Amino acid sequence: MKRRQYLATVGGAAGIGLSGCIASPGSSGDDGTLTVATYDSFLESQGELDAPGAWIKEQFESEHDDVEIEWTNPDSGLNHYVQRAGEGVEFDADVYLGVNVDDLIRADEQLDDSLFQDLDRGTIGNADSVKSELEFDPEERLLPYDTGYISLVYDEGEVSGPETFDQLLEPAYEGTLLAQNAQQSDPGQAFLLWTIDRYGEDGYLDYWRDLQDNGVRILGSWWDSYSAYSEGERPMVVSYSTDQVYANRDGLDMSRHQLGFLEDQGYANPEGMGIFADSDNSELAHDFFDFVLSPEAQGQIATLNVQFPATTDADLNEEFDQYAHEPPETVFYGYDELRGNLDGWVEDWAREIAG
Repeated sequence: MKRRQYLATVGGAAGIGLSGCIASPGSSGDDGTLTVATYDSFLESQGELDAPGAWIKEQFESEHDDVEIEWTNPDSGLNHYVQRAGEGVEFDADVYLGVNVDDLIRADEQLDDSLFQDLDRGTIGNADSVKSELEFDPEERLLPYDTGYISLVYDEGEVSGPETFDQLLEPAYEGTLLAQNAQQSDPGQAFLLWTIDRYGEDGYLDYWRDLQDNGVRILGSWWDSYSAYSEGERPMVVSYSTDQVYANRDGLDMSRHQLGFLEDQGYANPEGMGIFADSDNSELAHDFFDFVLSPEAQGQIATLNVQFPATTDADLNEEFDQYAHEPPETVFYGYDELRGNLDGWVEDWAREIAG
């Protein structure tokens, strides 16, 4: 999960000590090295828990004797590969894990040819379990492997949980909300898109002006805003609906980690994985994707990456079941709705609100 390099001390027991009991349909015949690019926090452990990347590497290699998973995390993320493709430079990776819909749109807009090759989904049996509402690539080059849901996190000792966007404009919520810059932050952009869904293209900037008049404070990143919330600067912050998982692991006062689903909704932010167009490791990559979507791996990604699984049959542990909450209704703009609109919406917001 890109948002977190957070909470160094965590409890619980999970991860690399689990027995290698995962059966991979593609375990026979694979060999060689599969280089997988991703973002930093997917490779970083949190306290006693392994990084999701470490667990995946150990388990996949244990089922494929002649295979090595090699991780890489370029500083500029997927943009590193978009730039190299544009320059005709050879890649150092076969697969990218962690593509959002806006990443895919920007790659498609900047390149003449697709950054990713077509998938043969018929060879990925576990792809049948992916929730259809999380699919975001109309050309099916990418497969979702997890998702977050944007919500509000609030201190119930300081404020009552707002139920609607309009309530955030009332005097009771003046000077209470921390949000993020939509140009710099994934949850910030998701919250902006949520307001566009609620008020429309013609009304969302008016809503944000009213929100400004009621004292919303916009900081750069999720980390900036959540740190300010944790230090008590404001009693409410735009964050993720898995917040209580972290709070429980750290033994924090749960009254400061209540969740608010405005309009009984949450904005989905699915992450996908795809095979780079020039990779010659396509067969191994397909087997890797099947593994990532297996019930066991999906359960571990939920535990270690603290994101919801993308599939319907993940083996979730009791902690995640209890403290991670899905919104009653999901809001999500897909590829076709965002392409041609996203940059304009964000730039208008930045000029009018953040500027």
